[in-house]
Amino acid sequence: MEGTFCVKAIGSRPRVHVSADGTGVVGHAGARLLADLADATGLTSAYSTVLGPLRPRGTGHDPGRVAVDLAVTLANGGETITDLAVLRDQGEVFGPVASTPTAWRLLADADERVLARLRSARSRARETAWLQAAETSGGIPTARAGGRELPGLVLDLDATLITCHSEKEQAAPTYKGGFGYHPLLCFLANTGEALAGRLRPGNAGANTASDHIAVLDDALTQVPDAHRYGTDLLIRADSAGCAKTFLAHVRSLRDRGMRTYFSVGYAITEPVRRAIRAIPDRLWHPALDQDGSLRAGAEVAELTGMVDLPGYPTGTRMIVRRERPHPGAQLSLFDQDEGLRHQVLLTDTPFSGGGSVQFLEVRHRGHATVEDHIRTGKTTGFDRFPSRRFQINAAWLELSLTAIDLLAWTRILLLDGELAGAEPRKLRYRILHVAARLTRGGRRLRLRISATWPWRHELTTAFHRLAALPRPAG
Repeated sequence: MEGTFCVKAIGSRPRVHVSADGTGVVGHAGARLLADLADATGLTSAYSTVLGPLRPRGTGHDPGRVAVDLAVTLANGGETITDLAVLRDQGEVFGPVASTPTAWRLLADADERVLARLRSARSRARETAWLQAAETSGGIPTARAGGRELPGLVLDLDATLITCHSEKEQAAPTYKGGFGYHPLLCFLANTGEALAGRLRPGNAGANTASDHIAVLDDALTQVPDAHRYGTDLLIRADSAGCAKTFLAHVRSLRDRGMRTYFSVGYAITEPVRRAIRAIPDRLWHPALDQDGSLRAGAEVAELTGMVDLPGYPTGTRMIVRRERPHPGAQLSLFDQDEGLRHQVLLTDTPFSGGGSVQFLEVRHRGHATVEDHIRTGKTTGFDRFPSRRFQINAAWLELSLTAIDLLAWTRILLLDGELAGAEPRKLRYRILHVAARLTRGGRRLRLRISATWPWRHELTTAFHRLAALPRPAG
């Protein structure tokens, strides 16, 4: 007997008729949160003050406001100066926004002195944001490693390659065979804030000590005084940061009242290989994962005293980790011979400071999170540079760092739960790019989020928290 079966019809989507005559509708309404946060932290007023001399005869758009609107555009996912149109064409929500030529002129006028003033203004806004965090959410989050909280602040330095697809000033061949720029950046591991960055030619050295010193000093000026001089400051970098001059500079900051320590990668040289082979099995200890559990197939050991380190700061320790390589791992000839992958680090954290070998190694491995900050930073402006002129692109990078800060402050001050740790793409999809209706009533302009939007409560709560933030004096 032949069986019969029925297929349930798949429901079709409702038929819609599309036109371009809607009124009272706003796209990217959540981006207003970023613009208002710039005002609430004093960033807009600080930018206006330092950029005031660029305003021709006191007329036209306020340059500080133009800079903030560019940063908001980048934080919102914009990629070019023309993307300012998203804000400009919705003046009822975002107010008057500069034209593309006006924004271009601002970037063209931003020489190195102007960039220094922008960094100073961003530092003042950061201090306000941190004070607001202390009053509303308990302060700046702590970084963690090996299941433990890390005291103080953790600054991660790393460089990245940006491909340029057209001829740009100071773009150059890179060590990986590409062509473009090679910026060096510093992020705060505690919050994901972009403390500092310097645009460099593509052929700039990865381990240039002078560049590391300049970026670190820029980053430290971004840290409010109470934290810069009142807490531990851990400086992390990969092996590009192990230059003796750079580490000596980190140590010298203690003479200026800062409690600075370093944790950097180190190349596996022949003396290091001999020392690794000489370590007795009983001196290898199980490595840890970031949650404090044991890391399967990985061990750590101390090499301090087994390898000469002339010229390095007194008290420098050397630690090695070995583990079974994961599929696809790049192995050196030494690793292939041993059948294990090895990585070495240098640190000046003493034994007395809770510096067990296992903890120091997992703490340094946390530096890998800087790759996430760089990856998301590339979706927040600095993956594409708008001009042939190097100085304009350097200004673009500075505004990209500002955009990253605005997103970080949004997470710290205004959001909870999953969104408080969300990457920019998720924030844009759920919060910033939401559509809304504008209505008027009772002499008020109301932004009405759809009653069916899944994250409507998170967004309205964020706006309410923003309105309740203590404002900077003056």
